[in-house]
Amino acid sequence: MDATADELAGVVDLFGGLTRPELERALSEAAFRADGQSVDDAALEAAIDDALESFALVRHERHDGGEDRPLLVAGPTAFPSVPDHAEDVPHILDVDRRRLDRDALGETAREEFAAAVETAVDDGDEDRLAVLLDVSYDVEAWAPVDLASEQERLEAALE
Repeated sequence: MDATADELAGVVDLFGGLTRPELERALSEAAFRADGQSVDDAALEAAIDDALESFALVRHERHDGGEDRPLLVAGPTAFPSVPDHAEDVPHILDVDRRRLDRDALGETAREEFAAAVETAVDDGDEDRLAVLLDVSYDVEAWAPVDLASEQERLEAALE
């Protein structure tokens, strides 16, 4: 089973957010339900990394039960869709739906976005700069954040 960024976002959105191991287990369950298929671990790792880079997923650090457990949540560029055979995963996994603080999640996205801008500017990667400028408007619509300074920096780097 090869999941797209939107399908990864769809699975984590079923729960409000999942840890990486929980997401892997959810996809394994869905793949098994789809005629006994399996998940290619390397392909899944690459898909998650790509989804994080494109902001289809956001890694959100939060304090939970005495330990830090980063959650993957559906991000601002995602159009979450639940892959075939994954609709019953919430009944299979023993994971309660998570409610997240939108302000804290927005701050996480802002920090990750600022780091991505810094890297793209340092690398002089014009394609990535242009993509990030577009993503900045998605982030602002998705979370209560202001990215005007990052947008100005991107525009200046693209001139």
